[in-house]
Amino acid sequence: MPRLVTVLSLCWTCLLFYAGLGLFLSGFLLVRVELRNRSWCRETAIPAAREAGFGQDLNSCWMSRRFSRAVVLVIDALRFDFAKYNPENSNPKPYENKLEVIYHTVLNKPQHARLFQFRADPPTTTMQRIKGMTTGTLPTFIDVGSNFASSAIQEDNLIQQFVQNEKKVVFMGDDTWEGLFPNKFFKSFPFPSFNVKDLHTVDDGILQHIYTTVAGNEWDVLIAHFLGVDHCGHRYGPHHLAMAEKLNQMNKMLRSVIGQLQNDTLLVVLGDHGMTNTGDHGGDSEGEVNAALFIYSTLPLFEIKPAEDPDVVSQIDLVPTLALLLGVPIPYSNIGMVMVDMFISEPKLDDNQYLEQAKALHINAIQVNRFLESYSYAANDLPATKLKYLKELFSTAKAEYNDLITNMQISGKIVPDQDFHTRFQKLLIMQQHYLREIKEICRESWARFNPAHMLCGILLLAATCIHCFLVSETAATFESLYKQLLLYPVIWGLTAGLTVYIWMLTSDIMVEPLIICFWVATGSHVSFHWNFWRSKLNNDHIANKLSQSSNAGIQQKWKNWFKFLVPLGILLLRCLAMFSNSFVVTEGQVVSFLLKSIVTFTILNLKWNGKFTRSYLNAPFVPEMQKSSGSISHKRESFYLIGLLMAFLLCVLISSNFYNCREELADCEPSSFLKPLSRLNNSQQRNFHYILSVSSLAALVYLIRKWFLHYGNLNSSHLVVFFVRLGFPFIVFFLCCYWAVNAAPEETSVKLQELTKKIAVVVPGIIFVLVMTGFLIVLWNPITVFVKDSKQSDETLAPPYKGSPELEDDSLYVVPLIYRKMQQSMNIHFNDNQMKTRTVAAYGLGTVYSAALLIVLALLTLLLIMLHNERMSLAFLLLFLEGFSFLEIHGTARNLSLQSDNAVTAWAFSATQFFYATGHQPTFPAIQWNAAFVGFIEGHSTNILPALLVGLNTFASHILFAVGSPLLLLWPFVREMKTSKSKNIKKESGDEDPMMEMRLQENPQMFSVAMLQLGMQYLFVYGVQLLASVCAAAVLRRHLMVWKIFAPKYVLHQESVVK
Repeated sequence: MPRLVTVLSLCWTCLLFYAGLGLFLSGFLLVRVELRNRSWCRETAIPAAREAGFGQDLNSCWMSRRFSRAVVLVIDALRFDFAKYNPENSNPKPYENKLEVIYHTVLNKPQHARLFQFRADPPTTTMQRIKGMTTGTLPTFIDVGSNFASSAIQEDNLIQQFVQNEKKVVFMGDDTWEGLFPNKFFKSFPFPSFNVKDLHTVDDGILQHIYTTVAGNEWDVLIAHFLGVDHCGHRYGPHHLAMAEKLNQMNKMLRSVIGQLQNDTLLVVLGDHGMTNTGDHGGDSEGEVNAALFIYSTLPLFEIKPAEDPDVVSQIDLVPTLALLLGVPIPYSNIGMVMVDMFISEPKLDDNQYLEQAKALHINAIQVNRFLESYSYAANDLPATKLKYLKELFSTAKAEYNDLITNMQISGKIVPDQDFHTRFQKLLIMQQHYLREIKEICRESWARFNPAHMLCGILLLAATCIHCFLVSETAATFESLYKQLLLYPVIWGLTAGLTVYIWMLTSDIMVEPLIICFWVATGSHVSFHWNFWRSKLNNDHIANKLSQSSNAGIQQKWKNWFKFLVPLGILLLRCLAMFSNSFVVTEGQVVSFLLKSIVTFTILNLKWNGKFTRSYLNAPFVPEMQKSSGSISHKRESFYLIGLLMAFLLCVLISSNFYNCREELADCEPSSFLKPLSRLNNSQQRNFHYILSVSSLAALVYLIRKWFLHYGNLNSSHLVVFFVRLGFPFIVFFLCCYWAVNAAPEETSVKLQELTKKIAVVVPGIIFVLVMTGFLIVLWNPITVFVKDSKQSDETLAPPYKGSPELEDDSLYVVPLIYRKMQQSMNIHFNDNQMKTRTVAAYGLGTVYSAALLIVLALLTLLLIMLHNERMSLAFLLLFLEGFSFLEIHGTARNLSLQSDNAVTAWAFSATQFFYATGHQPTFPAIQWNAAFVGFIEGHSTNILPALLVGLNTFASHILFAVGSPLLLLWPFVREMKTSKSKNIKKESGDEDPMMEMRLQENPQMFSVAMLQLGMQYLFVYGVQLLASVCAAAVLRRHLMVWKIFAPKYVLHQESVVK
């Protein structure tokens, strides 16, 4: 029962954290309101072309079309410098000077072709970019989480307008489009898109259909989305020779398509986003947002020659431009501005350029103003003062346009004179200013917040942190853990939630689950704090103890407070650092410094108090420390601790070589270990790092096996021991095979490539099965104890344990039974009159709990290593070595009757430190999406599994340290054996062997309380950091860097706590 209460109490506390997180998230990351309105050809709000003094094409809407067909080629991740050609560059990089067809076309036909810088709005993920380039709207921050979930676009968009106006749309390429626009395409040739290691399937599939489609007549709009450049960047980076090959392939494709175009066809070649120097994208760095846009027509399209520096065009500006050029209405929610350079007059009206451009901008402005009015009515997130200002701008521009058109009609002039030219130029500036202002105001205002939800979420998180702290410090004094921690809070919470739910139903108020969760959590907190403070005030024992404190007791209390304040102060510094963008950017170094500080303080504190070897704890529930054997033992223990400290600091130092870089750190160079073996061009270097990776993996497993052998946990014939002996080596072998396949060069035969693809699927599958088998075996029977009876007896020492842990807990059955038999045997052994009576020896009994936990940790580590690139195995080896060093320090330093605040804080800091030391950063471009396709190179049918794999990869260190946190309680007991062996003490006849973890069975109630305190302390340390991150995001929500630094930090910090 106590253990069940412990588990349920921790689970309930986690649910309280989740309630606070959910409430804050609902107020901080609100999605922009999406309007379902659509634009139609016969709009009363949009003036017909004849009203502006022009003829109207029967096949056009709003404005006479310039083209009847369009070819849109999306080259995913086509960064601008990939498309720009520099003839003076004699030594180009792999991504430079490859698309020469663009350069020569612009050079030879300046009125037919133009290259632009195509600015993307972050987040620069493919799904959000497609959405922006078809709807003309800006994405919100939370949209980045939808990259794996391409649900259908509900807002009005270009594809909808094409279909609505009876244009045949043919699509081929990235299957993301099929998810966004289901049943919209006349013909479709989709290919799986998320296998980033596959450079050719999508592109080759498009090339099989594109040439015959362009030559045919069964299409009006052709969209082809190539993925090879993007996948090459993800797999190899832009500096690899494979990038040159892929760009050369695109260059050849463009030359062929241009040669097939007819006079009424517009060609648009664009990149949806760029990429970083490591080939990633998703954020807002210059390389990620700066894509390329190339436009070509066989007919003259541009009036003037291009400037030396290409113009910068926003991606959403392509939406109204394409709509009007192809004669369809602009999508309803568009806020983009037409590209005026593409709206020139017909050849017979050469002097009518400004009039044509003014008309396009006028229609664009009316459409945007209509959307603004509808949106402001549906949502209240646009400031009233800003709306008034925008309406004034629109009214002024509209009045000027109407006045100019009226004057032209009255004067009977079709071609404006010089005075009209000047007025039209000013009008164009006025219209463009209005459209730009709308875009900027929407960009600022669509970061919508709900302060009430945010405040309630912060209060819940703060109350839960206080709850964790109080329980961790005073759980041993509770009269009834079950009532105070579980029964009363749950009843009060559910009662409060049910009351609010009934009130909402009877009051015709929309039922909001988050509000109900808030009241459930509030009721739970009120119940806990009411019972806690009432019992504390009525505790006569504590009151008498306080009143009878002597001066020595007060002095000792101040010492204890000092030891408590130091780790609390370091934790406070860590929290305050989250309010500084500079500290968040350099968090990896900050956490490493604080971690080294707190561990060094632990050693220094032992020195100041003379506790290196002295036995200073006499509580019944503590490991037994041997008596000091003099100055030699004292020095040996001192040197051992200093050596452990040096080893710990060395691991922290070396692990910094695996850090990734943020865009804000201009002088930072990302670790070379972040590149997988397949990115290394030098075969000797690739072989060296493969051997290093295999050696690190083998060393990790060898050290774990060595620990089991040392403590006698590999002597049993149980299935779990058999798995440790054989299962671990098999997993290592298959991992090495998988790495070898991944490191194989691309330049191999087709049959060999097919074989490697199969191996890349089968081998990870085998590893997944082996790891899951190991988990099931540990769950079924985690006992690694070998019992040896020195004299055979008919009496059964320990009946074999065959039941499921759900039916009969092993720690309540097998371990205590062996322990009692050993106690009985040892009591007989020390009786001089019964020296010949049989004795019992149990190998591995002293580490029965920690051994089972280490097996789980080893399985998790092998799984997580597979989800990282192979060169990260050295980082995981460092993680284990650092953890072992710290546990050894902690085993000596810990006050064994209570939990050590230093240890829990340092353990949590280590998890954060290795988050960075495994190549991660709290930014979206740093997310290692490749993990989603380990063993699933063909993609996934659902989003659950890839999200799980990416989550395991991203939060690997947090998961390992959280699972390993019970070692903070167990390790001091494990050290009993080392302490006794390290001192040459001659045992007296009455001395017992060290009991190690079996001492926990002497008081199961206290064991459960200690585990509860440890869990609450760990949640407190994480919760306080999360609370600081949440407060920083809330306070700095209007900060310039909120979406670049603070919001990603908060989101990823929240996810680490959830994991």
